[in-house]
Amino acid sequence: MTSPAAERPTPEDLRSLLRGVIDPELGSDIVELGMVRDATIDDDGAVVVTIALTTSGCPLRAQIQRDIRTRVGSAPGVASVRLEWTEMTPAEKANAMHKARFNVSQREEQTAIGPTTRVILVASGKGGVGKSSVTANLAAALATRGLKVGVLDADVWGFSIPRMLGVSGRLQGRTEGDRKLMEPIERPIGAGLLRIVSMGFLVEDEESALMWRGLMLNRGVQHFLQDVVWGDDLDYLLVDMPPGTGDVQMGVAKMVPRAEVLVVTTPAVAAQKVAIRAVSMARKSFLRVAGVIENMSAFTCDHGESYALFGSGGGQQLADDAGIPLLGQVPIENAVSEGGDVGEPVVLGAGPAAEAFRAIADRIVTEAVPPTELAGCSARMLDAAMAAFDEIDKAAAGA
Repeated sequence: MTSPAAERPTPEDLRSLLRGVIDPELGSDIVELGMVRDATIDDDGAVVVTIALTTSGCPLRAQIQRDIRTRVGSAPGVASVRLEWTEMTPAEKANAMHKARFNVSQREEQTAIGPTTRVILVASGKGGVGKSSVTANLAAALATRGLKVGVLDADVWGFSIPRMLGVSGRLQGRTEGDRKLMEPIERPIGAGLLRIVSMGFLVEDEESALMWRGLMLNRGVQHFLQDVVWGDDLDYLLVDMPPGTGDVQMGVAKMVPRAEVLVVTTPAVAAQKVAIRAVSMARKSFLRVAGVIENMSAFTCDHGESYALFGSGGGQQLADDAGIPLLGQVPIENAVSEGGDVGEPVVLGAGPAAEAFRAIADRIVTEAVPPTELAGCSARMLDAAMAAFDEIDKAAAGA
């Protein structure tokens, strides 16, 4: 079936989408590195992308292929994605390496987020849908799997992440050369670690009102992306976005083009109609929408009767309309708000909501936004080899 031309991305749109695909080893997008030889789409919505690898046996080929398929394949009007592979010439490879090294030297003008960190923007069309609660619980759930997870509270006006995650204090600064950097507040959870940044760590108390206009809000979030020591070992960075489609959303989309978006909604159809705008904005910014999370799906009383207090079907309808998966439905449970009030996310305990959050985190790791796997890349192998040599040297010195 031929898709209308108005619904299909142009070759230029495809290249914009591909700029969100990062070579994990070189740390730059595959378009800038010259890896995208061609990107075409026919009248049936079939996309063909030709990729030139630095070496035909590149161990990161599967990762790059998966990222291309998910990012391009989620665009409206795309029916299929086929990849063709070729290899760079020595001159092209040298040029790509030069660009990658230059980008690293200029990283302070981009972000301080490591190239292997998977960035997830937790967004909503409107306030009051529990977006921050979802962010806090997903971060905690990912940390229990032994992952290092950053949490950026980009809802500058309505910051709530510090209380929900049970952390407090002030961001500490340090100087590297002529740069002033901030260190996130850390909280170990299970075998993992949370690194958290929020405007709540910069104000005198959490009741202080920030009367900032859009430009200042955007600049504040920009500092959190550029001037925080997130660490290159960070597996995920979850960004609790402000509701709506304003300055901060546009600024973050421009600074982190490789980000993925999770849209939170409630079961009410009215909320779903607003949430679709967040999907629309993400796609207009060439960000991939990884899925929908329906919060406050239903309330089950002690005798087992279920009540749809906020309606039903909104999450599934949003997923169907946008052509993206519904990753899970979180039921209404007192323990969710109680855990947020005392800083112990409900996902760390038991109950229906905890199980729902853990299931969503599982789908994120296994399907929606899997972590970057660098076990076979040359850089990681070199690091492992050097570590082994260090242990041998230590053993020899102690003998």
